[in-house]
Amino acid sequence: MQRLRVRYAKRGRLRFTSHRDISRAVERAVRRAGIPVAYSAGFSPHPKISYAGAAPTGVASEAEYLEIGVNRPCDPRRVRDDLDASLPPGLDVLDVVEARDGNLADRLEGSMWELRLPGADPGEAERAVKEFLSADLVEVERLTKKGMRRFDARQAVRSLAVVGEPGITAGQETVQPCVILRMVVRHETPAVRPDDVLMGLRLVAGFAPPSPAAVTRLAQGPLDATGEPADPFAFDRAGGDR
Repeated sequence: MQRLRVRYAKRGRLRFTSHRDISRAVERAVRRAGIPVAYSAGFSPHPKISYAGAAPTGVASEAEYLEIGVNRPCDPRRVRDDLDASLPPGLDVLDVVEARDGNLADRLEGSMWELRLPGADPGEAERAVKEFLSADLVEVERLTKKGMRRFDARQAVRSLAVVGEPGITAGQETVQPCVILRMVVRHETPAVRPDDVLMGLRLVAGFAPPSPAAVTRLAQGPLDATGEPADPFAFDRAGGDR
């Protein structure tokens, strides 16, 4: 059985789609595109499609990953084009490679996130980031299926910075500031999410943006020497894990 690894984006209104609905859309698109997907054995066979590191509902992403098992060899470029054409706008296939050795999920060590904060004060954002990064421990709480859980949001954060303060414009005038935060967060258990980091900024520095953050995952993969996510498909393109 050939395995194909797919990178896709979740854009626009599709960021509000649940993971279950996305998986249904992918299964329909695979059938519509005529991809010879393999099925599991047993009384209730299901298509061999698996997902790795899915972003939360409400978050856009340029780096979502899945793997498809097919029962005959396929050209990854053809699969990319056919699958992309069969998915709804906003679920966009960016890359497909043939899987080599190793587990894709094991390569997804961290994510780079961008948070756009309309109306936030740039000076307060800079101060809050400095205080967060200088802290040894930033404990936050999140409601989980097992109840309220308390954990450290600081140690998983490899980098955090204010990378831009462009304004929202009307004509030639800037009418509202918009702080942009960019962070790299290592994948740990429990997972530290962008909203956990925002909560940490509020706890250590009182930073509370007036509007909800627009969150986009820009990349995820193995963390390189710079501490940023590298391409998780690099090993597959090279012919196998090193």
